Amino acid sequence: MGKTNIVILGGGYGGVETAKKLHKQFKKRPEIEITLIDRNPYHTLMTELHEVAGARVEPDSVRVSFARIFSGKRVHVVLDEITAIDFTGKKLTGKSDSYEYDYLVLGTGAEPCFFGVPGAQEHAFTLWSFEDAMKIREHTERMFLEASQTLDPEERKKLLTFAVAGAGFTGIELAGELVERRSTLCREYGIDESEVRIMVVEALGEILPILPEKLQQKTMKYLEKHGVEICLESRITEVTPDGFSTNNCDSHDAKTFIWTCGVFGTAFGGELDLEQGHCSRQKADEYLRSPGKENVFLTGDMVWFLENEKPLPQIVETALQTAEVVAHNVAASIEGSPMKAFKSNYHGFMVSLGGKYAVSHNMGISMSGFFATALKHLINVHYLFGLAGFNAVWGYLRHEILDIKEGRSLVRNLISAKIPNYWAVLLRLWLGLMWVFEGINKIGEGWFHFSAGSKSGWMFSQGVVQAGVQAVTDATSAASAAEAGTQAAQTATEAVTAASGAATDAAATVAHAASDAVTAASGTAADAAANTVKAASDAVSAASDAVAGAASTAVAHAEQAFHTIWDTANSILAYDNPLVTWFRQTFMDGIFVHLPFQLFQVMVVVVEIGIGLALMGGLFTWIAAVVSIGMCLIFTLSGMFSWNQLWFVFAAILMMGGAGRGLGLDHWVMPWIKKWWNGTKLAKKSYLYSGEPK
Repeated sequence: MGKTNIVILGGGYGGVETAKKLHKQFKKRPEIEITLIDRNPYHTLMTELHEVAGARVEPDSVRVSFARIFSGKRVHVVLDEITAIDFTGKKLTGKSDSYEYDYLVLGTGAEPCFFGVPGAQEHAFTLWSFEDAMKIREHTERMFLEASQTLDPEERKKLLTFAVAGAGFTGIELAGELVERRSTLCREYGIDESEVRIMVVEALGEILPILPEKLQQKTMKYLEKHGVEICLESRITEVTPDGFSTNNCDSHDAKTFIWTCGVFGTAFGGELDLEQGHCSRQKADEYLRSPGKENVFLTGDMVWFLENEKPLPQIVETALQTAEVVAHNVAASIEGSPMKAFKSNYHGFMVSLGGKYAVSHNMGISMSGFFATALKHLINVHYLFGLAGFNAVWGYLRHEILDIKEGRSLVRNLISAKIPNYWAVLLRLWLGLMWVFEGINKIGEGWFHFSAGSKSGWMFSQGVVQAGVQAVTDATSAASAAEAGTQAAQTATEAVTAASGAATDAAATVAHAASDAVTAASGTAADAAANTVKAASDAVSAASDAVAGAASTAVAHAEQAFHTIWDTANSILAYDNPLVTWFRQTFMDGIFVHLPFQLFQVMVVVVEIGIGLALMGGLFTWIAAVVSIGMCLIFTLSGMFSWNQLWFVFAAILMMGGAGRGLGLDHWVMPWIKKWWNGTKLAKKSYLYSGEPK
């Protein structure tokens, strides 16, 4: 059977989703080859670009490499820029190579539209790519730097004016980021916040027209409260290097002008030999095929498809939903099964105004503030988990919450403060030492003295006998019987010896009696003196007893006032606790009882000492910490772990944060382990690699 080549052009939301779904469909069909072509080696999270532009997160937070997404998958990623497509010859031509296809999926996206406004394309910043976001990020800080070095008040005002054209999602979100960054840059460059001017200029009479009016008003109120000027019904008529003009005959000086007034399909898409729709978008039928081309499918922002006489909105949900239908229909074309017509199912919209405030309207429910922000994070996490699993989710949580700076998240700085790993060195050494002592103490208690029987029987139910205990008991009983016979013989010998010595003792008794008579006579005078001393001693003793009684009464009153509130020596879970009973009967009596008690006791001691040595050396610290927590859990569920030992658990949790890299062997070992692990099939298949896959 010949190979079938599926080529996907574009690594945006639509292209990546199509590739993942096609892989899932054909992963066991080696004759089906899936190729994704993009000019960049990464997928850009377009909806989060404003966060990079406003310096809330690090640049890498909005880039997910194709290696992370498709590692271990049957999707071949090619880095190239396509310059032409021959639909008749079924071939794409790029700057580096050419590519033949049997089925082609186009997801070339969109680009900013300037609506013919003079100077807009030449002098305005845009926010439609990673490069755009970085330009705004760097330019903004440069404006503050130059303003701090400028004495001319007019020039300073121009440098500190930031105008955003467009009050849609992108414009409003960018304005929110600029508001949050303003205070940071003002503090850094010694500028008064009142000097900074942030403007939003909108041609319509409202902002965020796709949202309910109530949310529009909340957004307006939030921005205005933070000093943002919102100019409605103000259409941009001209943009210059030093400012802009509106249809209201207003001119504003500004060194920073950012255009977010809408997007069209790409110029590349508009030049293709496809049936064109409006705004450089390409027409698609109900199956999202290009009319007249049965093997060419369209997805994402480039699609011009009317639904209820309205074109599909150019948003992420459109890209994902069109990708799902395209993947289904490509597979249906290959397998000869029925195709599926596209029908949208939008859930809602969310807009963030910095990291601490957002508005959302989802499934008919409007929210604002904390809950809207949390919902936005949850939806992003859901998408990223499907994109690249836990690896991408963890990266998002670090960038958005755990590593956030200046408190720019919904939880502010509550969990983003960092402790240098060298501060944990002493605690790591002490925790390890305590585990070593736990193991050594058990050796001293006889855990390795197997002839004495089991020392771990307390972990099992009464009456339950560990494997190997009976054999030791039988051997001990035999040894005891032999010892009893030996002792009986010894007793008989001692009786004979005692009889022979009786005569000698009688003679000695007579002599002693005579001597005692003489001694008694001489001791009468001494007794009289002793009685006098005893009387004095009794008087002193009575006085001491009185003092001791008073002290005892005082202590009793103190104990009543300051009684023990919490005896931390008590077990966390009592031996007869239902949970302890369940654990003991299920795991200890049901599983570990079958291990020879010698092996079980050696295993416990070795694990405890092993944990301690690993922690002290800073080697495999994360694993040692996890095992430490596991051992503490087992002891707790055995009813023998006290409250004053609970610090073991909390210290182990702290160790999991990279404590082994501070004056520990993990500094050298973990990079090697990471490199090895990232190259394994399991890591790639499960997305559980660290950083980039090998």
